[in-house]
Amino acid sequence: MTKGNVYFEIQAENTTRAIYFYTQVFGWEFSSMLALPIPYWRIVTGGAFGGLLQRPAPAPALEQGTNAFVCSFEVENFEKTAKLIIDNGGKEAMPKFAVPTVCWQ
Repeated sequence: MTKGNVYFEIQAENTTRAIYFYTQVFGWEFSSMLALPIPYWRIVTGGAFGGLLQRPAPAPALEQGTNAFVCSFEVENFEKTAKLIIDNGGKEAMPKFAVPTVCWQ
């Protein structure tokens, strides 16, 4: 990677389910990185690059916030994408809200 590129990682309890979910919702592509000492997948999003790996510790309890860096991705249609997320097993962590002059979260 060169200076200025963005790279993110997603930790998932069930990596097979996560790959299916992100492929269905965002159309991301995943490829296994066999040379690494852990199961790891490279993610191609059409923008930022990322990686997926097995979550090494239990996820926090519901309504306890996150224990990781939160990334936001721009989508063409917020409502359509939110429905795809729910339809593919995702959960709404918070109601939709505006970040003034920036975006909807």
